[in-house]
Amino acid sequence: MSYHTETLVIGAGPAGLTAGYLLSKHGRDVTVLERDPLQVGGISRTVSHQGYLFDIGGHRFFSKSKAVVDLWDEILPDDFIDRPRLSRIYYKGRYYAYPLKAFEALRNLGLLQSAACVASYLYARARPIPEPRSFHDWVRNQFGERLFSIFFKTYTEKVWGMSCDAISADWAAQRIKGLDLGAAIRDALARSLGLKARAKPGEPVIKTLIESFRYPRRGPGMMWEAAAAKIDRQGGRVLLDRGVDGLSYDAATGVWTVSVLRGDGSRETYTARNVISSAPVRELVEAIKPRPISTFHARALQYRDFLTVALIARSRHEFPDNWIYIHDPSVQVGRVQNFRSWSPEMVPDPAFTCLGLEYFCFEGDGLWNAPDADLVALAKREIGRIGLVAPEDVVDACVVRQPKAYPVYDEDYRQNVAMVRMELERDFPTLHLVGRNGMHKYNNQDHAMMTAMLTVENILAGHRRHDIWRVNEDAEYTEAGVSGAEEALGSERLVPRRVA
Repeated sequence: MSYHTETLVIGAGPAGLTAGYLLSKHGRDVTVLERDPLQVGGISRTVSHQGYLFDIGGHRFFSKSKAVVDLWDEILPDDFIDRPRLSRIYYKGRYYAYPLKAFEALRNLGLLQSAACVASYLYARARPIPEPRSFHDWVRNQFGERLFSIFFKTYTEKVWGMSCDAISADWAAQRIKGLDLGAAIRDALARSLGLKARAKPGEPVIKTLIESFRYPRRGPGMMWEAAAAKIDRQGGRVLLDRGVDGLSYDAATGVWTVSVLRGDGSRETYTARNVISSAPVRELVEAIKPRPISTFHARALQYRDFLTVALIARSRHEFPDNWIYIHDPSVQVGRVQNFRSWSPEMVPDPAFTCLGLEYFCFEGDGLWNAPDADLVALAKREIGRIGLVAPEDVVDACVVRQPKAYPVYDEDYRQNVAMVRMELERDFPTLHLVGRNGMHKYNNQDHAMMTAMLTVENILAGHRRHDIWRVNEDAEYTEAGVSGAEEALGSERLVPRRVA
């Protein structure tokens, strides 16, 4: 079968559905293709098991962008709840509030260890590593070697499966940008004394320190299912069970031809004037025919995968955390989600609790390929060792695998992405990359959405009005929304700029 659409969107995650929603809202013909045969939302979907709901990775709805917040409210106007942000770090049998509480951390670490941390921090500030290249270098400069080894090294290496010396400093600068030990200590002292720290006028909000967030009452999947339904009502199409495995571009006519494979083996062909892709860069480039020169750079891009083991257990004692970071090297689990604290509606029976144990891995490795029964047994042992739930209280469990959850920021990723981007923008003016995997940028969902919002403006304008690659994790310009990007063009901050 062959179909035509003005704009074809690959992937029905936050970026792809944002693009589809806004284009259909403007009366433009748009088709969104999603490989998953059952659900939209990508990593932001909500999984249901026996009436228990759980999130894949935990998705806070917090943004400094008024445009993004307004869009959330437009798509899902009546289903948000406000939730307190509570999380802790588990390290060597003790729990630490995160963000840190100064006196609690002092008590847990002990006076000598705390003094050594401060001395290490002062030494690092006095003698910083010039031009830090690795995650290790960057965090050491900001917090000191000792705090790096306690609160960053183990968890980070669990997440990425590689040494902190092999991870680019870009990842640290993006994920914990604006936070240093001074800011953490000031905030920690205020928390320890029961005082709420207030930002100074003009001081940016540090996402790591926010105290509350909004959340759809039945998980983030509500947002993206509502977006898909509204695209259909606005005349667009969202089609599941469609995996794109071939793209070709006719420069003479400006038309894309896209080959789609369905789960039953049947094929469909789509033609389009524009293609928006949130698919992993490596997969997209492999699908383009003839093969781009930058294919070898795309193949070098790496991804980190993870799986969630959701344990349903009798609830003997509740804990208020949304999630707990597991920094202890004696267990493999990296983070524990407490779904009732995300929303009470996620857990239908108050006599039970539902916890999600997250294991970071590579697709195809021993952990990824382990039978579900072995993964459940591992999760039960480790949740008992941490002390959150007794293994014998677990009554049911579910395993969900998530491929390509995180684009890896290794030493060469920046050059590889730059080479791919340069060739695609030169040869394919109507191909637009958006979202986390689509741009190989570790964006939160609000910034993934912003890349789609600006891309839609580019398509409506008929040229690349904004450089969406300048949307980053902490892009302050977004406080004024999409329209505010233009006023900020003269700023030295990372803002979208017009492209000639």
